[in-house]
Amino acid sequence: MRRNSHMGEYQEVDTESNAYNLLEAKQDDDDDDMYTKDGTVDYRNNPADKRKTGTWKACGFILGNECCERLAYYGMSSNLVRYFKYHLNEHSATASRNLSTWTGTCYLTPLIGAFVADTYLGRYWTIAAFSIIYAIGMGMLTLSASVPGLKPTCYEKDVCSATEFQVALCFTSLYLVALGTGGIKPCVSSYGADQFDDHDEVEEKQKSSFFNWFYFVINVGALVAHSVLVWIQDNIGWGWGFSVPTIAMGIAIVSFFSGTKLYRNQMPGGSPLGRLCQVAVASFRKKNIEVPSDSSLLYETSDASKINHTLDFVFLDKAAVVAPADHTNGSIDPWKLCSVSQVEELKAVLRLLPIWATGIMFATVYSQVSNLFVLQGSTLDPRVGQSGFEIPPASLGIFDTISVIFWVPVYDRVIVPVARRLTGQQNGLTQLQRIGTGLFISIFSMVCAGVLEVIRLEMVSRNNYYELEHIPMSILWQVPQYFLVGCAEVFTFIGQLEFFYEQAPDSMRSLCSALQLTITAIGSYTSALLVTIVTIITTRDGSPGWITDNLNYGHLDYFFWLLAGLSAANLVVFIVLAQRHTYRKTVVAVR
Repeated sequence: MRRNSHMGEYQEVDTESNAYNLLEAKQDDDDDDMYTKDGTVDYRNNPADKRKTGTWKACGFILGNECCERLAYYGMSSNLVRYFKYHLNEHSATASRNLSTWTGTCYLTPLIGAFVADTYLGRYWTIAAFSIIYAIGMGMLTLSASVPGLKPTCYEKDVCSATEFQVALCFTSLYLVALGTGGIKPCVSSYGADQFDDHDEVEEKQKSSFFNWFYFVINVGALVAHSVLVWIQDNIGWGWGFSVPTIAMGIAIVSFFSGTKLYRNQMPGGSPLGRLCQVAVASFRKKNIEVPSDSSLLYETSDASKINHTLDFVFLDKAAVVAPADHTNGSIDPWKLCSVSQVEELKAVLRLLPIWATGIMFATVYSQVSNLFVLQGSTLDPRVGQSGFEIPPASLGIFDTISVIFWVPVYDRVIVPVARRLTGQQNGLTQLQRIGTGLFISIFSMVCAGVLEVIRLEMVSRNNYYELEHIPMSILWQVPQYFLVGCAEVFTFIGQLEFFYEQAPDSMRSLCSALQLTITAIGSYTSALLVTIVTIITTRDGSPGWITDNLNYGHLDYFFWLLAGLSAANLVVFIVLAQRHTYRKTVVAVR
């Protein structure tokens, strides 16, 4: 009896103990479900609570910030080529080249912002600090177009002159804006994507939609810029035309700070460039060492997220081969021995470069929207029907924006579900298929612009309209080329955004987002270079050239044919590279 009694007591104690363990395990599971699993923290640097932070409730403030910032940027830049030509009194080719150079710089400075974000400040503080620099530049630009003595002297509409000081103030302001935008561009899309936990299946699906709607709000801002602000600049004045974008930038800053308590933040992971250099140096030092066939023998750390080993760029694996000389004063020398994950980070970046290169030609085509398309539109009849209302040439960019706003929801709600059923891909099309589709469409935008220019020049020649400011041909004939560029953007630019974020190592997402933005920078520089080369070659022997002050004497159509041909060749190269590309393997989180 006693033994049974004792056994009964033991059984009762064991039952209570098991119940306690089950409750404790359940509590641990609840804690795991409560916090994100991707290492993000809240504004107090505590683990991010999934119920109180991130997802769409945080993204609303980020999207609001981006919408207003893009309104400011496009409100300033869309009509800038006309400001250079008519208010700073620059030649057409010079105005085009200066705009392309400045635009390129705006998309090159993100390398600075990305380095600061990934190494020191993190994305939140980088966006905050550079936004203030951006606002200061906008304020200076507004003063340069508003204050007597600082603004150019105008004798009548579009007949102005500017002193060297006034030109210097204008460009100083613009390049200060370029520096400011360098801290925002590489961080804001990645920061929005950070609000979705990679390890949560529901949030992971929402992330793909985020990139679509992120680009959507960009174009909502651009829509207002191309319509309202361009009209203000052409009809009221450049002082107000720059003041409104400055106010919009102020609203963008307020929107961003308003969501501080809701954001999830990735902590900066140290210098990404330094880690990449360490792999390159270590692999070169061990160039004579053979890599073992068993990848488990390669060196790996246990205190960071691990990236699965891949079989390409095998030479770099030498950096992870353990050797006796790898230790200095009892500790591992990072310039002699690197972990597999660190090696894979460099491999991931190298895989992006061929796709990066094929995006340059598309960016060159896209840069014409605010450049040669505007100059072409300046020669056409801006009147709408028999009314006295005139469409500013730069306002035709609104149809590029309308195209994007139309195609984003169509792509997200129609094309993706249909493509998902046909391909079995979760996102309908792979990222590279999406990019390639946009490259194909962009060719037809240049063909469309070239055909329009051929028709326009034939009308000029047939009717001797060479000295006519606006030939009797509606500016609305430009709508198809703008609409095609917008359609191509939805496929290529959004595809690139997602591709460079998803294929980047976690610690280098700002850097890789900046790498994606440099496509636009190099594209703008390429446009400027092509204009310069074409001008030099085509103005020999006293010829007027392709791009002249009076486009009626030039051959802008030849330049559009050149871009169409280069785009077609670029598409062929892209297809070959895309077929050979290996997507990055899933990251395994170690907590």
